[in-house]
Amino acid sequence: MTVKAVLLDAEEKQVSNNDVRVWLIKLKDVLYDAEDVLDEFECETQRKQLLKLYGSTTKKVGRFFSSSNPFAFSFKMGHKIKQIREQLDEIASHKAKFHLNIRDEGRGSMPKERAMTHSFVNVSDIIGRDKDKENIIRLLQKPNGGEKIDVIPIVGIGGLGKTALSKLVYNDKRVQDHFQLKMWACVSEDFDIKNLIEKIIKCATSDGENRSNLEVEQLQKILREKIGDKKYFLILDDVWNEDSMRWDPLQELLFTGLPHDKCVALFTRCAFKEGEEKHYPNLLKIGDKIVEKCKGVPLAVKTLASLLLTNKDESYWKFIRDSELWKIEQKENDKILPALRLSYEQLPAYLKKCFAYCSFYPKDYEYTSFALIQLWIAHGLLESTNENEDLEDIGRRYFQELGSRSFFQDFEDYDCYIECKMHDLVHDLALSLTQNEFSAITSTTTHISKSVRHLLFPDFTSLPHGVSTLLQDLEHVRTAVFMRTEEISQSALDLCLSRLKYLRMLDLSESQLEVPLERIGSLKHLRLLFLPEIKMVPNSICKLQNLQSLLLLTEELPNDIRYLISLRFLIFSTKQKCLAKNGLGCLTSLRFLGIVGSKNLEYLFEDMQGLKHLRTLIISKCVSLISLPQSMKYLTALETLIIEDCENLNLTMEEGQADQDWARFSLQRLILKQLPELVEFPEWLLRGSTNTLQLLKLRMCTNLKELPACLQNIVSLQQIVIEYCDELSERCERGEGEDWSKIAHIPEIVLHGSEINSTDDSHIDSTSED
Repeated sequence: MTVKAVLLDAEEKQVSNNDVRVWLIKLKDVLYDAEDVLDEFECETQRKQLLKLYGSTTKKVGRFFSSSNPFAFSFKMGHKIKQIREQLDEIASHKAKFHLNIRDEGRGSMPKERAMTHSFVNVSDIIGRDKDKENIIRLLQKPNGGEKIDVIPIVGIGGLGKTALSKLVYNDKRVQDHFQLKMWACVSEDFDIKNLIEKIIKCATSDGENRSNLEVEQLQKILREKIGDKKYFLILDDVWNEDSMRWDPLQELLFTGLPHDKCVALFTRCAFKEGEEKHYPNLLKIGDKIVEKCKGVPLAVKTLASLLLTNKDESYWKFIRDSELWKIEQKENDKILPALRLSYEQLPAYLKKCFAYCSFYPKDYEYTSFALIQLWIAHGLLESTNENEDLEDIGRRYFQELGSRSFFQDFEDYDCYIECKMHDLVHDLALSLTQNEFSAITSTTTHISKSVRHLLFPDFTSLPHGVSTLLQDLEHVRTAVFMRTEEISQSALDLCLSRLKYLRMLDLSESQLEVPLERIGSLKHLRLLFLPEIKMVPNSICKLQNLQSLLLLTEELPNDIRYLISLRFLIFSTKQKCLAKNGLGCLTSLRFLGIVGSKNLEYLFEDMQGLKHLRTLIISKCVSLISLPQSMKYLTALETLIIEDCENLNLTMEEGQADQDWARFSLQRLILKQLPELVEFPEWLLRGSTNTLQLLKLRMCTNLKELPACLQNIVSLQQIVIEYCDELSERCERGEGEDWSKIAHIPEIVLHGSEINSTDDSHIDSTSED
């Protein structure tokens, strides 16, 4: 505890003290080695546990998980522990000269109940840009002779709100009516013309087709055919490369900082609840000075205001106003805004590393809440003070806290997960925190420090010559992320799998490489493995008894998948017609299961009752699925059930099976979509959820006749959403429909995108999307 508390002080002092920074790098390096040694013991414990579970039934298991001599293992670990102790003693001997203090680890923590709002672009969130928006729209509506393309640059430093303004224009009804085609593409610093054309085509066609194998000429032809003679509007966001992009604007809009009064208005709305500011006149005066230091940058204003929302202690506001971080001179090439660094420094210790690890993915990456949480779990970043609290719950809380503090933006809610992005300047901050531990490998990389523990192979990048030499001393690397890489990256992947024996996270989900799966089976420290589509998966992958998260798209699941005893998160697709017993049903640690795109699958595994900790079950695009197994009734921990796009699935329970066992569900969220066989509502899904169900969503269930009468008894239900269920929607019309009495008690009722208020005759248009 004391070591952690001292480290907090060192983290802050390293910003202005290079000696502290060097000392901290050395200490972190040794602590990483210590964690690796502890993990060796954890792996050995897991191996023994597996042998205890299955070893007595077959000799095959013993051979499958064979180990070295126990005496040799103890001797090797003893030597490593002694070595680490000596290194720690050496580093500790230099600590006194830095005068490090014990800091409070909980500083800056936030109430659990604070929630994050989700919207693509909320007009009320953008302050002071009405005039700019109108100027741009006026330019867009001017007649064009058709002889040239009109270009309107929006120029300014990062964080001023250029993207936010562009979204306002893009979504304005006048713009939608004026153009036949609208497209949005994010360019980013790593400018690549082929990649950019692909993005534009993807936006123009919305078909999701992968065209990465096409040449530039072929892509240009597709784009020309799509655009044709249409009047189109294209936004190129996040343009950095001035040399490659030449503009011929009608009028350049020089983007200045937001006026002070507008910044104060933004700060007030984000730092106080509505109407609360009038009770804090002194805080308003302090806030005015804080706003001055943000120099008209909305991102800085919003981030600091979000930090202060839950803390009305005047001394704390003064601390933020007078922080030494404002006084640190910002170098010419330093992109980190003092306000952002200050917001980071005020994060509680448990959030700092979670935020920093977001840098493992490139700028403009679309993060998903479940993938981020699994990343944090894989690296052991989630801390619990309650042994009964699941890691996934802790991760969701961390994600919400970072979002509520404006470290994420552009939220989209997809029922069971949230998608978001990170502002470029916030990403730069995250990168600055991991600069000694993280490296993105590109064609210009000439050296990788031995202290690097996390590697990224970005989009469309050629690897440097001598990549083998670069990677040879990095055996302690924990993370390898391969994006949509070219064939030249194949050698790097082979090297990673043969040399990086301490890998905890391997993400290949967006790559197109040949994966040597036999080698992966030897990565015993691996916690997270996201694979691309693979024809056949060897059984050796089941040796990964520490694996917690797996994405697997294959023709057939491996026979010994039950050996993955630590697995908590699994998304898979298969070409099998049915799933065998004693496989998935043995994964007792599983919390999240997604069965997706399995077009041949007719029956699930019958021993589902083994999944006693399963909390989320998603069944999607299993078009041949006929019915659900009876053992589903034993999924007592299940909270979220999503079934969608299963055109042959019949959810009706057979006669004689309606016993009390079906009441064991305690669902919080039930979502049924695109189920044409759904005629009678399956009441058995609701029987045990009278006091727990919060959301019921029905979409494109065109043959569903009526809602069940038992809905009237579900007092916990907060929201019901019915979309594209024509007959059912009519039955739910306010005050008139036959089913209105069944749902009238629900606080939020949404029919075809319109929110119906059950207490009066008004209804509100809803712009939320699936």
